[in-house]
Amino acid sequence: MAASDVQNNGSTIRNAFGNMLAFFILILIGVLAFSIRLFSVIKYESVIHEFDPYFNYRVTQYLTKNGIYDFWNWFDDRTWYPLGRVIGGTVYPGLTLTAGTLWWVLNSLNIPLSVETVCVFTAPIFSAFASWATYLLTKEVKGTGAGLTAAVLLAMVPSYISRSVAGSYDNEAVAIFALIITFYLYLKTLNTGSLFYATLNSIAYFYMVCSWGGYTFIINLIPMHALLCIVTGRYSSRLYIAYAPFIVLGTLLASLVPVVGFNAVMTSEHFASFLVFIIIHVVALVYYIKGILSPKMFRVAVALVVSVGLAVCFAVIAVLIALVASSPTKGWSGRSLSLLDPTYASKYIPIIASVSEHQPPTWPSYFMDINVLAFLVPAGIIACFLPLSDASSFVVLYIVTSVYFSGVMVRLMLVLAPAACILSGIALSQAFDVFTRSIKFQLPSLSGHSNVDAGDASSKSVVANDVAKTDKSEDTSKERISRKSKKEKEPVEKPLRKSQVKKRLLVLPLETSVIAIILLVFLGAFYVVHSVWAAAVAYSAPSIVLTSETPAGLHVFDDFREAYAWLSHNTDVDDKVASWWDYGYQTTAMANRTVIVDNNTWNNTHIATVGTAMSSPEKQAWEIFHSLDVKYVLVVFGGLVGYPSDDINKFLWMVRIGGGVFPHIKEQDYLRDGQYRVDSQATPTMLNSLMYKLSYYRFVETDGKAFDRVRQTEIGKKYIKLTHFEEVFTTHHWMVRLYKLKPPKNRIRGNAKKSKSKATSRPASKRKETRRNPF
Repeated sequence: MAASDVQNNGSTIRNAFGNMLAFFILILIGVLAFSIRLFSVIKYESVIHEFDPYFNYRVTQYLTKNGIYDFWNWFDDRTWYPLGRVIGGTVYPGLTLTAGTLWWVLNSLNIPLSVETVCVFTAPIFSAFASWATYLLTKEVKGTGAGLTAAVLLAMVPSYISRSVAGSYDNEAVAIFALIITFYLYLKTLNTGSLFYATLNSIAYFYMVCSWGGYTFIINLIPMHALLCIVTGRYSSRLYIAYAPFIVLGTLLASLVPVVGFNAVMTSEHFASFLVFIIIHVVALVYYIKGILSPKMFRVAVALVVSVGLAVCFAVIAVLIALVASSPTKGWSGRSLSLLDPTYASKYIPIIASVSEHQPPTWPSYFMDINVLAFLVPAGIIACFLPLSDASSFVVLYIVTSVYFSGVMVRLMLVLAPAACILSGIALSQAFDVFTRSIKFQLPSLSGHSNVDAGDASSKSVVANDVAKTDKSEDTSKERISRKSKKEKEPVEKPLRKSQVKKRLLVLPLETSVIAIILLVFLGAFYVVHSVWAAAVAYSAPSIVLTSETPAGLHVFDDFREAYAWLSHNTDVDDKVASWWDYGYQTTAMANRTVIVDNNTWNNTHIATVGTAMSSPEKQAWEIFHSLDVKYVLVVFGGLVGYPSDDINKFLWMVRIGGGVFPHIKEQDYLRDGQYRVDSQATPTMLNSLMYKLSYYRFVETDGKAFDRVRQTEIGKKYIKLTHFEEVFTTHHWMVRLYKLKPPKNRIRGNAKKSKSKATSRPASKRKETRRNPF
C-alpha cells in the first residue's frame, strides 16, 4: 500500500508539474503571437492598414459615439450617393462590437485609449486567443504535446500574420479565432456527449456568423463530417448531441444577425445542414427501434422507416428545388459559386474576379504563406489514421476541404492555415515522440555493450522495457542454452527473434534518431526565421504608407494621406468625390467626403456607371459625372515612382464591368491585337479615354520623355489638353491626382437680346436654375 501511495503521489506531482508547465508555455505562446505582429507599429506608426479596415474603423467610431441602437439604425448618406447605405443591416457586426466592447471596458477601468488604438491592436490580441484555441482543438485530437506544437505554429504562420498584424482591422482579425473555437467545441461535444458544450458550440457559431461571411464553411463542414461518421458506421449518441442542437440553436441565432436574416434558411449554402439533420434523425430512429424490437420486427420497421424517410427527403428536396428554381444562381451567392466553379466569376461577375484576393494562388504563395508546414501536413494526415477517431477524421476532412478552397481563392489561404498548423503540430509531436523514445530505450544499453553486440543490446533493451519479468527470465535462460550448443539455439531463439523484430519496428537506431531530431530542429528554426521575416518585412507595411529602400536610406511615400488631407481641408463638406471603388472607404473615413461607390460593391450597376465614365471620352465622362453631382475625380497613378497597383493597371476591369451593364463599352476597342498598351501603339479609344487623360496629364513635364516606370514604355499621347476637367492637386510623388469638374457653359437659345430682357424682367424670387435630372 505504501509503495502504491508513493507511486500515485509521484504521478500526481508529475501531472501537476506538467499542467503548470503547459500553462506557462501557453502564456509565452500568447506573448509571441501578440509581439510578432507589432512590427508595423514599430517600423511605421499606429495606423489602420489597407482599405476595408478604414470602413470598420469609421463604423466603430460611430458605435462608440452614438451607441448600439443608433448603430443598428444608421443610414449612411456619405456612401453610394445618391442611394446611400443602411449600415446596421449590411455589415457583419462582430468585429465592431468586439472592439467597441473592448474600448468601453478599458475606459471603464480608467485606461483612456482612443478608438483607433483599440482597433489597431484588436487583431494581435485575438491572434493570441486563436493560438490558445488551436491548442484546445489539437489536444482533443492527439493530446497536449501536439496541442502546444500546433499553437506555436499558428502563432507564427505567415498566412495568418498577413491578416492579423497591428493595424489590420478586418473581419478576419476575430473570425479565425471564432472558427477555431467553434471547431474545438464541436469536437469537445463529440468526445464527451455534453449538452453544455453543444450549447457553447452554438454560441461560438453565432459569434462566427456575426464576424465573417466565411461562416458558411462551418455550416457545411460540420454536416459533411456528421454524414461521414454515419456512412462509415461511427454513429453514436454523442454525434447526435454534437450535431442536432448545433443546427437548431445555431440556425436560430444566425437568423438574428441582420445581414444574414432569413438567408440562414433560404439560401443553398445552408441546405446541406438541414438534409443531414433529417438523415441523422432517421438513423437515430433506426437505432432506437433496433433496441426495442426483435430482429424480424426490426427488418419490417426498418423498411417502413426507410420508406417514410425517403419520401420525406424527396419532399424536402422538391420544396428546396421549388424555392431556388426562380433564382438564376439557384440560391447560391456569387462568391459561393466562384468557389464551386472557379471560372464562374470571370465569366459572369467581373466585379468579383477583379479583386486580387479572389484570384487563385500560385505555388510559391503556398510556400510563402505556410512554408515548411506544406511538407509536414501529409505526415500529420497519416498520424491521424493511427488510430482513426471521430476527432481525427474531422481534422482530415478539414484539411482536404480547405486545401481545395485555398486553391480556388487566395484569400482562403487564411482558412487553410489553422488546419495546416494542427496537422503539422500532430506530425512534429508524433515524430519527436518516436525519436526521443528510441533514444531513451537505447541509452541504458550503451554501458553494457562490451559483452553484447550493439544490435542485440538494442533488442534486449527493448525487450527489457516492454516484456514482463517472466519473459525476461525465459530469455536469459534461452541465451545461456544457445551459448552451450548451436544446435539448440535455432529452435529456441526463433520465437524470440520474432518478438525482437516486432519491438524493433517501434524503435529507430540511435544515430538515426539523433540526426532526425537535429533536422527537425533546423526545420523549425527555418520556419521561425521565415515567419519573422514575413511579419517584419512582407506583411508589416500598411498600404496607405509605402516605402522603398534607397542608398540614402528608407524613403516614405505618404501620398494617399496627403491627398485625403487636401480633400478634407480644401473642399466643401457636401462635395462628392468619384473614384474607382477601391478607394471609397478611405475617402469617406479619412477625407470625410461623400463617395459614389466604395468597397462594399453591393450595386454592380452603380460601379459600372463609374467604370463607363472612366472608359469614355472626356465630354461623355463629364456628362455622366455631372449627372451624379460629382465635384471632384480622384485618380491613382504610379507611372512616376513605379507603383504597380494604380488605376491604369486596373483600367481593363473598369472596361469589363462597365461593358457588362452598358454594351457600347467593348474591351476589344481598348486592345491592340489583343494586347493592352499605353504607348504609341495604343488604340484611339484608349488614348481618348478619361482615365488615360487624367493619369498622364502633364506627365511629360516630369522627365521630358513621359516614360512610364510601371509599364516600362513611353506613353503614346504626351501632350494632353483637358476641356471639361481641371487639375486641382497632385501629390508629391504623383501617386494621387485630383481633378475638378468645370462648370457647364452658359447656353443662349434663340434671340439673345430678347431672352436676356425677359430674364432681367423676371422677379428674382421666380428665377429657377434648371438642372438635368441625374436619372
